[in-house]
Amino acid sequence: MKKMVGSLVLSAAVLGVAGCAGDSSSGSSDGTELNFWVFGATNYEELAAQYMEENPDVSIKVNFSEMGDLHNNLFTAVSSNSGAPDVTMVEVSQIAKFLDAQDRFYNLYDYGAEDVKGDYLEWKWNIAENTDGDYLLGLPTDIGPSVMFYRKDVFEEAGLPTEPEEVQPLVTDWEGFKEVAETVHSETGKVMLDTPETMFAAIRDQAPEQYFNTDDELIINESPYVREAYDTTAEMIKAGLIGKNEMWTPEWGNAMAEGSSGALLAPSWMVASIKGNAPDAEGDWGIVQMPEKAGNWGGSYIAIPKESKHPEEAYEFVEWLVAPERQLQSFNDSGMFPSAPAVYSEESFLNTSDEYFGGLNTAEIFAEAAETVEPIYMGKNYSIVHDELMTALINVASEGKDPDKEWDEAVKRITSQLDRQ
Repeated sequence: MKKMVGSLVLSAAVLGVAGCAGDSSSGSSDGTELNFWVFGATNYEELAAQYMEENPDVSIKVNFSEMGDLHNNLFTAVSSNSGAPDVTMVEVSQIAKFLDAQDRFYNLYDYGAEDVKGDYLEWKWNIAENTDGDYLLGLPTDIGPSVMFYRKDVFEEAGLPTEPEEVQPLVTDWEGFKEVAETVHSETGKVMLDTPETMFAAIRDQAPEQYFNTDDELIINESPYVREAYDTTAEMIKAGLIGKNEMWTPEWGNAMAEGSSGALLAPSWMVASIKGNAPDAEGDWGIVQMPEKAGNWGGSYIAIPKESKHPEEAYEFVEWLVAPERQLQSFNDSGMFPSAPAVYSEESFLNTSDEYFGGLNTAEIFAEAAETVEPIYMGKNYSIVHDELMTALINVASEGKDPDKEWDEAVKRITSQLDRQ
């Protein structure tokens, strides 16, 4: 998701913080003007146009940028009280960072958010609350429930079953997954996964805690879960079951196209990358539930910075934008998986089938995964820890370095960076 660049630049207003700031909170002579910062593959331009048609006294400028740029610009803007938009997306891994600066954002409970709380998955909603539960940073948009995508052609080459109802019993737990991986490797010479990141993330996201406790204290040396995910991944790398590619690189995309690995542990939004990288592999992919249970990878919220002079109008737009009806539109138009369970019973959702995946009802599969997710505290410095641990695992995979030494070096780098925060 972090590489799903929003390339649809709508106006010259997208020129960094200063350009985006412009008249971000100004009212026009014809009514209220709202500036909306967006990243990724969304249908928010079309929905904003629909909202303006229904509310002609409101003008909405939708400004797209890359996810990292948006969050960097937003943090700079709210820190300096200058240049923030009226409305902004915030990715889930960044929520804790901005909750730490909650005085720079409106509390959406003050504008009626409590009235719509029941419309969303509880775990998704709770992530945007403060620890006291009396402050809400943003309303929920999409989620990223994780599943196991697999290559039917590779499984067939390995002498394994290929249909989902036969594959699922083989991977109910990680021991079964490893046995399948060993079969794939021994019979085809291929790896089960072509990147360490997806294996590590899949196990980590099933744990009750990750990198930090709720006081933002680093716990990876005291808590066993992250180290277990790291060690399991390293062991599978050493056994030749996991490849060395980094996600989002050309090599990673080429491996997907060539079918050089047996599976991909990934969130629902990975469908777009699979189809984009392997357009000729229609029918070669299947989907089953993740071993043991799903985690969540990605998804966003919509927040309103304090700099906006129109919080009431901004909230009305945000509540409308992420209502179940619009989440269904976003799913149909852009593949954004809904965080509003009411959508899961809609006929157009239930009847969603994807010929690329052999006619599977992908929506139903992802919905089943979504309802097993449990919330995890990510922490405001999540990306620092994650990036360094990924560097360590890539070093193990690509250079054959010792996993224990790489872990120790990663922890040193993490601690040094956190000391500077």
